[in-house]
Amino acid sequence: MNVSLQQLNKIASQTRRDIVRMVHAVQSGHPGGSLGCTEILVYLFNNYLKYRIPNHQNGEGEDVFILSNGHISPVFYSVLARVGFFELDELNTFRKLNSRLQGHPAVKEKLPGVRVATGSLGQGLSVGIGIAEGKKLNNDNRQTVVLMGDGELQEGQCWEAIMYAGHNKLHKLLAIVDFNGQQIDGATKEIMGFNELKSKFASFAWETYEMDGNNFEEIHRTFEEQKSSDGNKPRVIIMKTEMGNGVDFMMGSHKWHGIAPNDEQLEQALQQNPETLGDY
Repeated sequence: MNVSLQQLNKIASQTRRDIVRMVHAVQSGHPGGSLGCTEILVYLFNNYLKYRIPNHQNGEGEDVFILSNGHISPVFYSVLARVGFFELDELNTFRKLNSRLQGHPAVKEKLPGVRVATGSLGQGLSVGIGIAEGKKLNNDNRQTVVLMGDGELQEGQCWEAIMYAGHNKLHKLLAIVDFNGQQIDGATKEIMGFNELKSKFASFAWETYEMDGNNFEEIHRTFEEQKSSDGNKPRVIIMKTEMGNGVDFMMGSHKWHGIAPNDEQLEQALQQNPETLGDY
């Protein structure tokens, strides 16, 4: 690892503090999925992706990251701020009028680190495919990484994109599925469940991996493994996470998909996640 396991855990603890404080301050936002994806976002931006600050306008010569499940913007904004894309105190403006930190990432506001407006579920992988195709045509060897939710895979557009990527051998495309088993209306298996997700991707000519997305050691091990892929297929990591990870009363419940903690709950969440790098 470029960043030590100990330091990654410190960053994750601070990021969880950022998430609950941001959502609490405006009583609006999506804490559950943000907390569940804290480790993967922290790992990607501190230990995996190759990028410039500020980003190159067209992503040339850089890895491009797309947050397809854009409603988990709190974790995205925290991680971007803490690696230096913008000042930490701007996190105080989350979801406020005229803020660059919209509820879903947007490009009109020109927030550094945000390349694509996302949150209309099902579309991020298609956008990622377009970027990956562009890089392939331009002999740009950098990767396109798309994070998406499991509930999002209920959108038909996703499967058209999955079919296209496999058929066209977009081997520099990496999809990560946040498989937390929860969506806004309940458990995914009760809304529109799917079995054998790994074999479904494999049948569309993807190279498939699975991991615990809340464990940095396993994340690192899986990312090292996928580097040695055969170079002829797009790759997918099916990432098991816990909704609300790191805050005990939020964990495993779809009810925290899109509601904010009250004052007492905020204090409970902060007590479970020690301040390690300084609050904004």
